[in-house]
Amino acid sequence: MTDHSIYKERSIQNRYINLEMLEACLNTRPASALKILGKSVQGEPLYAFSLGKGETRILMWSQMHGNESTTTKAVWDMVNYLESNEGSAILETCTLMIVPMLNPDGAKAYTRVNANEVDLNRDAQELTQPESQALRDLFEKFEPHYCFNLHDQRTLFSAGHSAKVATVSFLSPANNEERDITPNREVAMKLIVAMNETLQSMVPEQVGRYDDGFNANCVGDTFQMLGVPTILFEAGHYPKDYMREDTRKYIFHALIKALTTISKGEIDKYSTLDYFKIPENEKLYYDILVHDPQVLNPELDPGISLGIRFKEVLDGNRILFQPELGDMGKLNGFYGHETFNCLDQKDLELLSGHQEILDFIQNVKK
Repeated sequence: MTDHSIYKERSIQNRYINLEMLEACLNTRPASALKILGKSVQGEPLYAFSLGKGETRILMWSQMHGNESTTTKAVWDMVNYLESNEGSAILETCTLMIVPMLNPDGAKAYTRVNANEVDLNRDAQELTQPESQALRDLFEKFEPHYCFNLHDQRTLFSAGHSAKVATVSFLSPANNEERDITPNREVAMKLIVAMNETLQSMVPEQVGRYDDGFNANCVGDTFQMLGVPTILFEAGHYPKDYMREDTRKYIFHALIKALTTISKGEIDKYSTLDYFKIPENEKLYYDILVHDPQVLNPELDPGISLGIRFKEVLDGNRILFQPELGDMGKLNGFYGHETFNCLDQKDLELLSGHQEILDFIQNVKK
């Protein structure tokens, strides 16, 4: 197994990644390989760069949603690998076109949407935004054989109906309402099976399959409709990894496996049947699950639980995780990334070390 730590790009870490932070990485690109596709709503350059000289063309883009930065980090780790002796063979057979940050305005503000408050992943048909237009123009000029659509997903997802968190999720998007398994969709499914095989040895039972409801306004669905095998990558939660530094490693390994499988012509080694064995994501997780909170807050009824989710708030160049109430009730069948039972003295002692959470519980209203 490739040692990720050798290739980790240490100039970009944690959750908040903006265009300024990528400049050192972008400056390492040869001028002949670096492109400016256009400008964002606020006038920031939309960068892309090519890598490799092979006939098989692969297009990938990250931070279409500005607050989804994990795959951006993993992409630069991947670039470091591909430019090493260990990974160089892939560049003999493949040419990659990489858009490391499609939504720099959203990245700066740490928002999902762009500066016009448009979700770029719902703008694939109307193409109302300069960022959407730039990606579509690149797609048409580059004529990729494969597309990798790189995202983050929230901490609420489980891998199926289980207590396993979805650390990484994938989707081969549908390209019609019937969700037919067309030839290009089948290719994407097989590549996902290959990546899942690798990840199961690292994060067993922590890989999920994203919902494949068809939406022509989504970029992945549109590119799949246009006949190009397209894979949605979703970087999710790993226990105690809110900075997503562990998850970036798993996305890195997934990317390397997909590229290796393409490069070696081994896609047909894998079966679409195994794609459907990957459990579909469910929303069964809270960041913190608190049972019997009436011990700390007498206003609350006995026997209920609080499901607390973190709201991510930009503070300077760091992200704060502020608690907010997701649900209140029995919450049977749900899980917490941290779980506290207030009837347990040990849990109460642990909660005493989380002053912000303790204050939140004590101030919850019925």
